[in-house]
Order: sequence, then C-alpha cells, then structure tokens
Amino acid sequence: MRQATVSRHTSETKITVELTLDGTGRYDNQTGVGFFDHMLDQLARHAMMDMNVLCEGDLHIDDHHSVEDVGIALGQALAIAVGNKAGINRYGSCLLPMDDALVRAALDISGRPFLVWNVDMPTAKIGTFDTELVREFFQAFSTHAGLTLHVDALHGFNSHHIAEAAFKAVARALRVALEADLRAAGSIPSTKGTL
Repeated sequence: MRQATVSRHTSETKITVELTLDGTGRYDNQTGVGFFDHMLDQLARHAMMDMNVLCEGDLHIDDHHSVEDVGIALGQALAIAVGNKAGINRYGSCLLPMDDALVRAALDISGRPFLVWNVDMPTAKIGTFDTELVREFFQAFSTHAGLTLHVDALHGFNSHHIAEAAFKAVARALRVALEADLRAAGSIPSTKGTL
C-alpha cells in the first residue's frame, strides 16, 4: 500500500495527516475551517485517496497558518506515499466544469516543485474564508509534494465554484498521474532513471 502518516507540530498548528493513495476516496478532515474541510473532502473523493486530516490551529488569529501548514503536511505525505514513483503515469490533467466555473489543472509528479496559478477570485471571501488561501494551500502542497502544478481558471464569476473546481481539477489530475502505467512495467517514468 502506498501510504504515509505525517505529523507537524509548531507553535501555530498541530497537524496529523494520514494518506492512502490507493483508496476509495474516504475522508475525515477536521481543521476547524469549514470551507477548507469541504475542499479537502473534494480532493480526497475525486483523487480516490483515503485521507484523514486533523489540525488544531491558531484560528483566533486567522485561518492562514492552518491552511498553509495542512498543505505542507499533506504534500509531505504524498511525497512519502508515492515513493520512487516507479510505474506511475507521472503526468495528469483535467478540464473541470462546475456551473459557471471552468478550471484546468495539469501536473507532473516530477520532484521539481513549481506552481503556476492563473486563478482570479471575484470576491475576497467565501463566507468567512479568505479566497487568497486557496493559492496558499496549493503553493504549500505542490512545493512539499514535489509537483509541477499549473492551475488556470478559464471562466467563472462565483468564487465558491471557482475554488471548488480548482480542488476537483487538481484531484482528478492527481488521480491520473498516480495511477499505474501498465505498459511501464514498474520503471521510473523518466529518461534520467530517477525522479
């Protein structure tokens, strides 16, 4: 089983992440940030990863530390669980519609972290959630998972729909990239022989 457990404890957050890549999309995400939990649920369900995230953060300040640090821990868990990347597709992409929103995600499980983020949120908040934190999550996640990740919002006027479409598109792209390439016979998907 490709799985990992990561604990991250700082003066700002206490986080435990349990991740199983070859799951069925089961989740139990409790960060104290309702909208963020909803987005993590989408990530698990649409990537078909089993994911449990428990975070106790300094929410009396704001949601920033919790969201960013969960991204760090979840990225670390993904990097551990995927191992040497032998036999995976490596690349994945998804063009995902959600009502008014259309978001494209493309990624490479390359070990070379890089985020290209072309997503404009029409509002500063979704309920009480700062929309700028969506990018903060994906920056932390892609950096610590070792992903080259491009996310582009092509259409949309509802911030909730744009954010949710982004999480679902990344999840679907991850699902493809993490799946076994049956023709690769367990080899490293690179001419370098390592990733």
